[in-house]
Amino acid sequence: MKLLVPVKRVVDFNVKIRVKPDGSGVELANVKMSMNPFDEIAVEEAVRLKEQGKVTEVVAVSVGPAQAAETLRTALAMGADRGILVKTDATVEPLAVAKILKKVVEQESPQLVIMGKQAIDDDSNQTGQMLAALLGWPQGTFAFKVSLNAGTIDVTREVDGGLQTVGLKLPAIVTTDLRLNEPRYASLPNIMKAKKKPLDETTPEALGVDVAPRLKVLKTAEPGGRKAGVKVGSVAELVNKLKTEAGVL
Repeated sequence: MKLLVPVKRVVDFNVKIRVKPDGSGVELANVKMSMNPFDEIAVEEAVRLKEQGKVTEVVAVSVGPAQAAETLRTALAMGADRGILVKTDATVEPLAVAKILKKVVEQESPQLVIMGKQAIDDDSNQTGQMLAALLGWPQGTFAFKVSLNAGTIDVTREVDGGLQTVGLKLPAIVTTDLRLNEPRYASLPNIMKAKKKPLDETTPEALGVDVAPRLKVLKTAEPGGRKAGVKVGSVAELVNKLKTEAGVL
């Protein structure tokens, strides 16, 4: 059984984001980049399923610039078998990514796609759902726990009332939440082995996908600083401030 894991190259979560002086976007020059944390969880879950003997091959795929190959090498070092880089320097929106992944799925014919529920740079939380719609596959989002069986997969999700388990027929799409697992660190020997694993390259044009943006960003600005809190002497004073100053009542 083949499993596909999309991974994205994003600004490292430990880096403080800075906006460009002209407000045209986020400063990426000389900034540490790494794999999206939700995608790390997806790779870890895929590798665990392979170690359990339920999956025979794990294929990692990334859409982005040439540097995204480093992100794919990280996935290979974690245990993925091979990687596919869809190379483009353009800013690719979630719908375009979903269309690209649909083409890759049609070429690779995996039985399961596990991917992070969102990326920490744009927080769109759309690609998994869009891919499921384009393919006509069932989807299990925000996975807290997964159980892969013969021809089916059970996805446990955290909901307001506790936990909900949905049963899906394969092929299917699963998006991962933070508490699904704890990703492993890539060891030095595995990093060296990853350099020898196959890494294929293609482009959106070769796949027949138009990645031209549908949205236009007018301006990017940092959020305003938080005001200092104040103490109130009574409930009545609190209610009054909420009405007159905060305007929330």
